[in-house]
Amino acid sequence: MKVLHNITAGNPRQLLKPVLYSLLSNLAAVFPFALIIEAVRLIFEPYISPGMVLQTERLWWICGGLAATAVLMFLSEIPAYRSAYRGAYNVAAQGRAELAEHLRKLPLGYLTRRDPGDLANMIMGDFTLVETGISHLLPQLAGAFVLPLFALSGMLMLDFRMALAMFAALPFALLMMILSSRLRRRLGASHMRAKLNAANRLQEYLNGIRVMKAYNLTGQRFVRLEHSFKTLMKESIRLEGIFGPVILTAMGLLRAGLPLMVYIGVHLLLGGELGVLQFAVFLVVGTRIYDPLTNALANYAEFRYNEQAGGRIVDLLNEPFMTGESAPLPQNGDITFRNVTFGYGGEPVLKDLSIVLPQGSLTAIVGPSGSGKSTVLRLISRFYDPNEGHITLGGRKLSEIEPEHLLKAVSVVFQDVYLFQDTIGNNIAFGRPEASHEEIRRAAETARCHDFIMKLPMGYDTPVGEGGSTLSGGEKQRISIARAILKDAPLVLLDEATASLDPQNEAEIQQAIDALIQGRTVVVIAHRLKTVRGADNIIVLEEGRLAEQGRHEALLASEGLYARLWKLQQQSGGFRISS
Repeated sequence: MKVLHNITAGNPRQLLKPVLYSLLSNLAAVFPFALIIEAVRLIFEPYISPGMVLQTERLWWICGGLAATAVLMFLSEIPAYRSAYRGAYNVAAQGRAELAEHLRKLPLGYLTRRDPGDLANMIMGDFTLVETGISHLLPQLAGAFVLPLFALSGMLMLDFRMALAMFAALPFALLMMILSSRLRRRLGASHMRAKLNAANRLQEYLNGIRVMKAYNLTGQRFVRLEHSFKTLMKESIRLEGIFGPVILTAMGLLRAGLPLMVYIGVHLLLGGELGVLQFAVFLVVGTRIYDPLTNALANYAEFRYNEQAGGRIVDLLNEPFMTGESAPLPQNGDITFRNVTFGYGGEPVLKDLSIVLPQGSLTAIVGPSGSGKSTVLRLISRFYDPNEGHITLGGRKLSEIEPEHLLKAVSVVFQDVYLFQDTIGNNIAFGRPEASHEEIRRAAETARCHDFIMKLPMGYDTPVGEGGSTLSGGEKQRISIARAILKDAPLVLLDEATASLDPQNEAEIQQAIDALIQGRTVVVIAHRLKTVRGADNIIVLEEGRLAEQGRHEALLASEGLYARLWKLQQQSGGFRISS
């Protein structure tokens, strides 16, 4: 059952129709054998019993029956074909969507540990193998044993010794495949790792072409991609070269039943224990009965390899995602960190942090690079959960709130803005897909991006490249602010929202942000301290700990870390590049 569970990416019920119709199709293939056996009997009967006359009329009826069974086989193949392919593509389509949705609900920590190329290959490549397993391999495997099973049943009634001789080698062939399963699994896993590594390195190569050109990392200097391709080649040869002979040996063992049957049949025939007619029937059946079985053995190895791909998908679907209740959020929206410690797998980034972000206030978080500022926003958004301590919203732990329910009340403007490969209007409406064009336009005007949008060829219907590649950094930042304005959430998180803006636009965007934050709880990360001088509270972090907090004037008067950072930024304003 685990194999079926894996090959269907966790949806074994999808196999019911494909396997059922495949069995019916293979049952239809039994009728021609029965008619051929009867035809052989009619042809040999006059020679065995000289007084008998060849029944030509009956032979014509058998010919008509063979034509009818050919039509029956064709008609039975149609639903088998359709159900197999529809079932396979349905499993893949639903499975890809389900896996993508599951990935969205997983903690970001899990996603950052996985190579993006690995996940992309799983969604596309592994599901392609699952499609092949369901549409081609599994129906063939299920049907491959129908004809031999009926043949064995009929041949046992005709002569059990010849029937047993015909299938005597089958247990040994199956035993060889079973005993070699551990070798096959190890070789398959090694080959799959090599394939994934090659896909990851190719993704890295494509993403880093700009850097490689800038630093002339071409030719022999970029060997990781070439090495991954050579490793994949070696693993492919190793898989075929080691396990291929095992399959060929098993197929040879299986077909050894035919000469064994002929040898025993000749002895029985010479001893008068077997008639010529029975021997002829066994010869006819024996020459055809091994084809589906050998095909099944050849497909079995590929089937188990594809099952490993399905197993990877099932393992990912079993990864627990962040859960919680969808109850209404507390009215009192104070955000409190209590002894929070958090790291991304190594040294903690935040260490025993305890702070309060009051509802309706503007709180700025500042500090040197690597002090944990962005991590605070990620924890508030529940992209991660703390390793120690807890975070509360109005006294309720964030870990008890369903992440999607929490994020409905949060608008985030990231430092690195990502726009989807869609129109500008749809990117602004990403947080509110039902928003009207007029609402989108008002949000854009508030974010000071309406004017440059209207200068584009198609206005709000202008498509942007993947990630917003057709827009400048400042334009993307303003689109992101418009998106947050349109969402109209009570909690606003700004991760250096003015970092990519030129001085001319910074004042306008600051006005847009001032309009955005009115009456809301706002948390701002800032590197340029002059942008947060008016904050209700400034939290200063140093190496993941709370260094100091207070208003701008009080922090300057205390002459601590904030005052030093302020002084350095004031001095850097006069820096010039000299020749």
